[in-house]
Amino acid sequence: MWIGWNEFDILLGDVHSLKGKRSMVRPIIADIRRQFQISVAEVEDVSLHRRVRLGVSTVSGDRFYLEETLNRVEDLVANRPEIELLSSKLRMVQSTDF
Repeated sequence: MWIGWNEFDILLGDVHSLKGKRSMVRPIIADIRRQFQISVAEVEDVSLHRRVRLGVSTVSGDRFYLEETLNRVEDLVANRPEIELLSSKLRMVQSTDF
């Protein structure tokens, strides 16, 4: 079994409040869940207005499928015009590594 996750550091556009931040982040999270049916959550920078760190994770028996899925999620996030993807950290481990 392979376990994979990706952490995205995102700079939001013209946001001046946490309410504005929420209105930009919720659709991104919903799109990822709808298109890929994987886990996604805001994991850090919760109190900052213009920064968000999202984490996505999934499990698969096939390493290639796992990597392909996480790369497609990254493409989805990177191609959103209202945000700037500052960094992405992809990690994969096999269950036998524990």
